[in-house]
Amino acid sequence: MLRVGLTGGLACGKTTVALMLASHGAQVNYADQLARELMEPGKPVYAEVVKHFGSDIVEADGSISRRKLAEKAFGGNMVQELNRLVHPAVIERETEWMDEIARNEPDAIMVIEAALILEAGVGDRFDKIVVVTCSPEQRVQRFAARAKMNLEEARLEVERRMAAQLPDEEKIKVADFVIENRGTLSELEQKTEELMASLRSWNLTAQVKE
Repeated sequence: MLRVGLTGGLACGKTTVALMLASHGAQVNYADQLARELMEPGKPVYAEVVKHFGSDIVEADGSISRRKLAEKAFGGNMVQELNRLVHPAVIERETEWMDEIARNEPDAIMVIEAALILEAGVGDRFDKIVVVTCSPEQRVQRFAARAKMNLEEARLEVERRMAAQLPDEEKIKVADFVIENRGTLSELEQKTEELMASLRSWNLTAQVKE
């Protein structure tokens, strides 16, 4: 089995890479999705987040507004507090998931897609670290399209959020594989296929040694 941490800065395309890896047979889990589930009404993390960030982040249906939460966390320099509340539960769920996959599929390639693997200090949980990068301007353009913002608004929001993340240069220093997502989707698919081939080869070699 192979445990892979897939990370990268905001709007770099790491989720797209994760989806491509899944299409090639990798088992993939998404930290952001786990965080959403853990912040659903009735869950312990939900109660803690509302307690610390205020009831005004709660929508009429009782769910937490991710937009309002992000505004408070990034706008009020409370990102570390949010991470402190959410990360331990997410990491616990990820570990449970990887352990279950390992029991049922010993030769699996397991991928955790998460923005803050290195920032959270949990890179050593993985056999390989993959970092996805793009240019600063591409990051702004992609975020603007995703969030339906104009470029100036997107630029300010990207700068605010990236302040809580390590720069690509620092992530690349500890990466086993780097995917530069600066071209077309077809080019990204080709790079992901090559990555998957490398992961399969490494996984097979590790199994033979065992």
